[in-house]
Amino acid sequence: MKRDAESRTQPAVPAERAGAPLTRTSVDDRIVIRPFESDDAAAVRALFITVNRLMAPPHLAVRFETYIARALREEIDTIASYYAARGGQFFVATAAGELVGMVGFELAEPGVAELRRMYVDPQFRRRGLGRELLAHAETEVRKADCTRLILSTSELQAAALALYRTAGYREIRQDVATQDTNKTLGGAVRRFHFERTLHRDGGPDAAGS
Repeated sequence: MKRDAESRTQPAVPAERAGAPLTRTSVDDRIVIRPFESDDAAAVRALFITVNRLMAPPHLAVRFETYIARALREEIDTIASYYAARGGQFFVATAAGELVGMVGFELAEPGVAELRRMYVDPQFRRRGLGRELLAHAETEVRKADCTRLILSTSELQAAALALYRTAGYREIRQDVATQDTNKTLGGAVRRFHFERTLHRDGGPDAAGS
């Protein structure tokens, strides 16, 4: 994917003013990023399972299966209601009608959003799609009147760590979760937490605050 695919044309002003959902199309027209629809549920589920199983080290395979089952039950299988209840949104990326990526966000506190579930189909990696999904999420977070975006990723996701660091995110801490949740694998994997300030006026964003 060409580098300029990461700088997409903004939607028409009247649509934004009307509160219409934002749909992004890459410059090459192969990738479309749009709001999640109920018909996407099976593909989102399949991508979540695939990515997490590929990520799991052999010695944590059983633990990952437990984590996957919990995340499916508590979040992935109820995408629409889960994110609506948390003031967030969820988006999918498609190519020729097939789901190739996804990303969401939920409100962590007033003015602060948490990036969630940014995954790219393994066959579509190294094409800039992760950066496109991140940029799309940042735009939607600004529209939700949030000025700070926080996120976490694990030591198992080297590409994600590199992306966030080069995209201007500031590492604020590292930890190892003590409990299993729909977001974390307790006591097994180190997580890296990042933040970025997002300016609403279109000016340069800042890492941290």
